[in-house]
Amino acid sequence: MPMESFSDVFDSVLKYLYDMPSVSEVGYKRWLAVLEPFKFENNTAFLLAESEFTKKTTLDIYETSIKEAFENVMGFPVEIKILVKSKEEEKAEEPKNETNAEEGKLTFENFIKGKSNELAYACSIAVANRADGGTDSANMFNPLFIYGDSGLGKTHLMKAIEARVRQKHPELHLIYTTTENFTNEFVLALSERSTTEFHNKYRSADYLLIDDIQFIINKDAVQEEFFHTFNDLYNAGKQIVLTSDIAPSKISKLENRIRSRFMLGMQVDIQPPDFETRMAIVKCKAEQLDLQLSDNLARLIAEKIKTNIRQLEGTINKIKALTMYTNESPSISMAQRVIKEIMIENHPSEITNERIIAEVANTFHVTPEDILSQNRRANISLARKVTIYLMKEIKGLTYTQIGNELNKNHSTMTIHYQDVVERINSNSDFKDTIDAVIKNLKETN
Repeated sequence: MPMESFSDVFDSVLKYLYDMPSVSEVGYKRWLAVLEPFKFENNTAFLLAESEFTKKTTLDIYETSIKEAFENVMGFPVEIKILVKSKEEEKAEEPKNETNAEEGKLTFENFIKGKSNELAYACSIAVANRADGGTDSANMFNPLFIYGDSGLGKTHLMKAIEARVRQKHPELHLIYTTTENFTNEFVLALSERSTTEFHNKYRSADYLLIDDIQFIINKDAVQEEFFHTFNDLYNAGKQIVLTSDIAPSKISKLENRIRSRFMLGMQVDIQPPDFETRMAIVKCKAEQLDLQLSDNLARLIAEKIKTNIRQLEGTINKIKALTMYTNESPSISMAQRVIKEIMIENHPSEITNERIIAEVANTFHVTPEDILSQNRRANISLARKVTIYLMKEIKGLTYTQIGNELNKNHSTMTIHYQDVVERINSNSDFKDTIDAVIKNLKETN
């Protein structure tokens, strides 16, 4: 797309952003109007920002809004990349799928380790070190399949593998991509009858790292292509790393032959960070931004945002932006306001009790009426307990409120809740099922 054309498009995008209710006039002038169009290629809009901080803050606060504006103007989904002006020439010369400046900071050295992610971290180190040679034990990590909810560090570990291998072994052919990009490239290759070049690119990789592999579902031709790519690389002893929001055994509508390939090596999950890890993340991010946070303020943030590292980092970014606007020091009231905004942005509409009941009923093959009934059959009783757990975890309802919603004695709610907690801790398959229910509720929200 010519620069003149892309400039015109971006003018329309800015007009759309200015009219969005979620974009304040101050925010528009400070973060959006200062962006400049650079180029448009492969369904990706490249924009320019003055600094790394402006880039990071703009993406944290407005990435979703910018994507919506581009899609409204252009009529199809568009990916967003913001480059820093001072590095424009370096960025323009980077090959596709190469690490950009911000992603390049995702290394093993700045990954915050804790009980929730230590196994995934260790496996990733082993995969990166496989390029050094040594014992054949590294084969047990091929493929390495890392799964867990969004925002917990899966991509960070994958990018850390990429950074380590590129640094120590620049001679190796390493490809990092997403399932969406893999799909788009394959579709383009089909349309241009250039599948040979596509095969040569992916099937000659020494390391193939693909993010969000769960999106391969419902794409029969892409699954077929990926299957043969996987087989060629695996049989040649090349390393494959995949990430997903859910365990391979729980990815629905996936061909069994592909599922079995995913489970050949090591599958490792990442859990939400514990309090100590969240505190470390908050303090590390604040230090990067030269933001002075008291221990009480850091503790408040770590206590309130429990399940998503991106939300933790987004909170710190917003607090930093506010201190720049107002020239005020970070305060408890400021943090509370930002935390509320972050939570609303990530849960824009309410997950109702009715939807929780319906989703649980569907998962456990009972009816909503069964859950609300007095029937104590084992499968119905379990579905009822899971409903109690989700109403507590997702909605934050009290046991009395849950009892009233289900027409049950609230004194037994805590027992049922704890029963589900114990099952989750002791049974990985059950935990994966609960994670899938939560994911479905959020995705269809």
